[in-house]
Amino acid sequence: MSVSILFVCLGNICRSPTAEGVFRHLAEEAGADVTCDSAGTSNWHVGGPPDGRAVAEARRRGIDLTGLRARQVTPEDFTRFDLIYGMDRSNIAKLEALRPAGNGTPVALFLSECRGPGPGEVPDPYYEDNFAAVFDMLSEASRGLLARLA
Repeated sequence: MSVSILFVCLGNICRSPTAEGVFRHLAEEAGADVTCDSAGTSNWHVGGPPDGRAVAEARRRGIDLTGLRARQVTPEDFTRFDLIYGMDRSNIAKLEALRPAGNGTPVALFLSECRGPGPGEVPDPYYEDNFAAVFDMLSEASRGLLARLA
């Protein structure tokens, strides 16, 4: 069964493109039939590449984010994707406000897919400069999601 997943953060230059890259990489390694994308709740960086610090951390871990470009989430995403994951509660609130009436696409915090207890929200590394820690969180959640989908 094929599944499509959208990862969402504020600007679509740090957390959500990293989640997309990590999840896509792990899914390909596992031979999983998934499609994924990422988007931001804001339009601040539309068309721009991921933050250079996110690109560097991903590259250090063997994942290439350079082909990704920021975009803003749209109401149509709720029909294009089977699952939508926000990185923090603010993202979830903005997604719920954008949700078309009657749409039932599941929307959840991405770290809810972690196997053990952990933080509920992915901190924004743009401000905290904690790209390695965020990468680790997103990797754990990606592994948990893949295990659940298997």
